[in-house]
Amino acid sequence: MTVSLPNENPEYRAARNTLLSAEADLRAKVEEVASLRRGLPKGGEVPQDYPFRTLEGADAPLSSLFGPHDALAIYSLMYGPDADQPCPMCSAFLDGMNGQIAHISRKISFGVVAQNTPEKLSDLKASMGWSQLPLYSALGTEYQRDYLAEAEDGSQLPILNVFQRNSDGIHHFWSSELFFEPSDWHPRHIDTAWPLWNVLDFTPQGRGDFIPPLR
Repeated sequence: MTVSLPNENPEYRAARNTLLSAEADLRAKVEEVASLRRGLPKGGEVPQDYPFRTLEGADAPLSSLFGPHDALAIYSLMYGPDADQPCPMCSAFLDGMNGQIAHISRKISFGVVAQNTPEKLSDLKASMGWSQLPLYSALGTEYQRDYLAEAEDGSQLPILNVFQRNSDGIHHFWSSELFFEPSDWHPRHIDTAWPLWNVLDFTPQGRGDFIPPLR
């Protein structure tokens, strides 16, 4: 199909077609990477059924977060017990996820954990308007340290982990380890799940050095 837009000149169309070819190559590469991800062998067995707590303080072990599904994604929010506010970048990501949970939950289960008290997480959920996000307290557990969300000095790190459940138990499947790979600006470890950056990349200015504020 030949595409053209009003008043464009041949120079623009030639450059756009070159870009279009590159975009098609990128799409194919994304599919290739997704296929490689799906083909990962079984990861390490989860060492314990981490005793998370709900915002009401009830027990919510990791195994219970799967619900009816056999895949569970957990995002670790940077909001430690001594923090006055959560990480603005994490919060911007979760703003978007809040609107997608109803759709995501038809296929997999999703949870957000933070190394903070149920009370402070409950206040945060209300103030941020995260009405659909299931938040859990990981305070007092080894989960954050075990799954790359807490540094040796206790500082909190953002990461997305995916677990799978089968007859052999619960095993780790994948994590956004790009966070630990060198990058020219931001680790960009969850770019493909974050509309903010992808939309900005469509524009003449690009993403630049924009940092979303904590609203």
